[in-house]
Amino acid sequence: MNRISVLDCTLRDGGYCNDCHFGFENEIKIVKSLVEANIDIIECGFLTELIEYDPERTRFNSVEQIAKIIPKNRGSKIFVALTDYGKYNLENLPEYDGSSIDGLRVAFHKKDRVAGLDECRCVKEKGYKVFVQAMVSVAYTDEEFLDLIKQVNKIEPYAFYIVDSFGMMKRKELSRLFYLVEHNLKESIIIGFHSHNNIQLAYSNAQSLVEKQTERTLIIDSSIYGMGRGAGNLNTELFVEYLNENAEGKYELKPLLNVIDEVLNEFYQRNYWGYSLPNYLSAVHNAHPNYAGFLDDKKTLTVEDMSEIFDMMDNKMKVSFDKAYIEELYREYMAAGVIQEQHKAELKEKITGKKILMIAPGKSCDTEANKIKAFANRADVVSVSINFNYSVIDTDFIFLSNLRRYRELDPTKRSKCIVTSKIPSENVYLQTNYSDLLNSVSEVEDNAGLMAIKFFMKYGIDEIYLAGFDGYSHDFESNYTDSQMSFITRNTVLDAMNEGMRKVLKEYSTEIHIKFLTTPRQVTIA
Repeated sequence: MNRISVLDCTLRDGGYCNDCHFGFENEIKIVKSLVEANIDIIECGFLTELIEYDPERTRFNSVEQIAKIIPKNRGSKIFVALTDYGKYNLENLPEYDGSSIDGLRVAFHKKDRVAGLDECRCVKEKGYKVFVQAMVSVAYTDEEFLDLIKQVNKIEPYAFYIVDSFGMMKRKELSRLFYLVEHNLKESIIIGFHSHNNIQLAYSNAQSLVEKQTERTLIIDSSIYGMGRGAGNLNTELFVEYLNENAEGKYELKPLLNVIDEVLNEFYQRNYWGYSLPNYLSAVHNAHPNYAGFLDDKKTLTVEDMSEIFDMMDNKMKVSFDKAYIEELYREYMAAGVIQEQHKAELKEKITGKKILMIAPGKSCDTEANKIKAFANRADVVSVSINFNYSVIDTDFIFLSNLRRYRELDPTKRSKCIVTSKIPSENVYLQTNYSDLLNSVSEVEDNAGLMAIKFFMKYGIDEIYLAGFDGYSHDFESNYTDSQMSFITRNTVLDAMNEGMRKVLKEYSTEIHIKFLTTPRQVTIA
């Protein structure tokens, strides 16, 4: 049976879930728990010069900073950090003296492999253990991968990694890459495996490597509680328990379970990670998981819509996350379709000289329903519900920009719907250009309520009254009048949406009179 070493990457890969903001005391606690659990290799975070050092975060500008979280009595444990190609000037890396990290993982994409290997060579020359991280290993052809291995042999690093960056590698593909490495990599070099869990195979793939008949030491990466971007990583606590039972492992579980309970659970509640349909889609499309996160955060798309956007992507753009690129694709997708304005003149006539009452599905449209009903019954008011059918009154119109909400709407209501470009136009009252209603704040650029305000501003309306425009609470169950409309997302996303709504409402209020009819919970105009 081969010897398996476990490399825990909680403080580095887990940092994608909390912007590396573990807090200095928690960093110490996590390292201590990993040492007590007898984890072989402990990754402390990122080594980078692109972001200013903050002791509360695990992004470091120097190995001296990393040393602050490494215990004096490190025993046989190996401590490492990771640097992404081009993000740290290795001229600033001091010669290895044993006072800080023992090794450095150098991550690079296929297009940067020549320069990336030069960085690996430099790290080794300075006396550190170097781990070669060939990102998105499946992106290499067999010929390219064999050539990469040939170049790695010349450097003779401590370890060479197969990296399942997008969590889409199945056992057959992993075995193919493993045997390419096993039969061509110098025997002195350790083989490593780093996986993600987008299609729930991280655990089974790790087990399959344990069962390989090889004389080599293997390093398998994991993180406590599976903490990591998107669907997360292989769970350290699960994997070491498996090793204890099946591969003569001598790991302690209790320290890991304690740190989950005392530290990581709070991060999970704030910004969950784990399997989801969007992360599954990113895997099957062999795309960076941040693309899935971006599309999911919009909360406007069905899974089929997300898949169609992935189909629109250039394969070369899938490897690295490009926010500007996915924003443009999203806008292009949402703007596709026809414009149907045959009732435009009729609508203008109906609303000219009237006040517009817009009813969003926030809780206050329930708690203050009588106020809304009384106001809507005035002769000088035209009522519009936003992305839902308001059951308290029969609104004059329903404004829809959300594909999910349109499909959930009673088809008998479509004749009074004002919809944006991508929404199917059959039997609707009016279809308008999606792109014309966007605002300049990316977090809420196509927020339905803000789009509706801009739509009616274009018709010269003087006064708009808002009901149910409550904003977003961290308690997701309190956000909507209908619990089925609730969605769970990261608190940071909700906060950014609230701030974005405040900014745009303030901007629009300089052009038109906007007033809250119901009491908002998270959003104001001032």
